[in-house]
Amino acid sequence: MTTNTLVTLHDVRVLRCAPDGPALDGESAALDLIGDAMGQEAELVAVPVERVADEFFRLRSGVAGAVMQKFVTYRQRLVVVGDISRHVAGSTALRDFVHETNSGNHIWFLPTYDDLDARLRPAG
Repeated sequence: MTTNTLVTLHDVRVLRCAPDGPALDGESAALDLIGDAMGQEAELVAVPVERVADEFFRLRSGVAGAVMQKFVTYRQRLVVVGDISRHVAGSTALRDFVHETNSGNHIWFLPTYDDLDARLRPAG
């Protein structure tokens, strides 16, 4: 298994999670990532979509809400990186949810790490 790596993008310390790590599938997994991020003084956790459990994308399961609440509570930012189009295609609620979270500053769904770099780049 590859390990998570700490990178700095535009003065933001980002814990970039390895694609083959444990699934982000609930509160316990969220707390593990948050603990790792805090231990490395990261401000943002970037999780590849391959590590996000399918239940997360089924909003009725409550997994996304539980995971996101932990990140908000511990003041950690979360970014899911990768193609989520197959999940969004089947759910208007999920599409609206992704749009809403991407409008804020705490939780984002972005297609690539380049998009994350662009999102963190200071304006001007």
